[in-house]
Amino acid sequence: MHLRTEVVVRRGPIEESLHRVECAAVDAAGRPRAASGHAARVTSFRSAAKPFQLLPFVERGHADALGASEAELAIMAASHSGSREHLALVQGLLDRAGVPASRLACGYHEPLDPEALEEVRREPARRGPIYNNCSGKHAAMLAFARAEGWPLGGYERADHPLQHLLLRTVAECCGVPAESVLIGVDGCGVPVFGLPLEAMALGYARLAAAMARPGDARARCLERIGRAMTAHPVVVEGRGRLATDVMLATSGRVLAKSGAEGLLLVADPGRSLGVAVKCEDGAMRALGPAAVELLLQLGVLHAEEAPALACQRRPPVHDAAGDQVGWLEARVGIGVAGGTGA
Repeated sequence: MHLRTEVVVRRGPIEESLHRVECAAVDAAGRPRAASGHAARVTSFRSAAKPFQLLPFVERGHADALGASEAELAIMAASHSGSREHLALVQGLLDRAGVPASRLACGYHEPLDPEALEEVRREPARRGPIYNNCSGKHAAMLAFARAEGWPLGGYERADHPLQHLLLRTVAECCGVPAESVLIGVDGCGVPVFGLPLEAMALGYARLAAAMARPGDARARCLERIGRAMTAHPVVVEGRGRLATDVMLATSGRVLAKSGAEGLLLVADPGRSLGVAVKCEDGAMRALGPAAVELLLQLGVLHAEEAPALACQRRPPVHDAAGDQVGWLEARVGIGVAGGTGA
């Protein structure tokens, strides 16, 4: 199936802006099930890579040695909103690993959680890297380095043995040679991986297959990570955020994880399907409308689940007085592979 997707920003009768969207849907055997015209384009995996970055920590027994709960596994794969619940989970991991929060290399940014944002603005001394939405991932990396006897200093750099291992793991899960993966620096300071969208979708298809039928040791570890994420969707991102809303709407039937610059990855265990959605211009505002329509078209979302995602599917545009003056909506055209779409 060939998909042509765009998100239009409407201001009354005016089509004000247009966002083009790429998509790849792949099964666990690597067979393409649907794609846009540039499903092979290479882009940044961003935070959607987190389940695979967490995988070696679980495979090597460090999650068990640390006594990590399901919620703590979820925070290690999260892009959290900085709520009290999120911070408590990260701090608990750091305390048991014997690593102070000051060793987190992710830097500070303001939390998305309204209560937490009010707190740090009222008390600026609270600010620190634990509020970073990637602090759970970084806490896991620090605990990993300590458990392996690797230096804590520079754990975030591409030349650190931890990052070499994570690169190999991501490449293996996504079915590409490690040497083919482009390496940049993510917003939180660790390496970010450049992969084709279809390879990202394959990684999530394999995650979906592991969640459905865990077989070998790696699949069992992937299933454990996926189960933790779907059991704790509010930990993975936060209320009102796309991946959390998708998992809540489906009651954990599917797994979703977003990444910066307009990226969403979805694993559908029921069909061992992985789906990658990418807004070409990186606009996060277009991601919700595009993802909901595409997931409905692909059968990943069911019609009865769509109403719970209404705010993501058709987000409003407001003027400065707070009145709604427009909205965003996605248009999905369908055709045969290589065709022009409807």
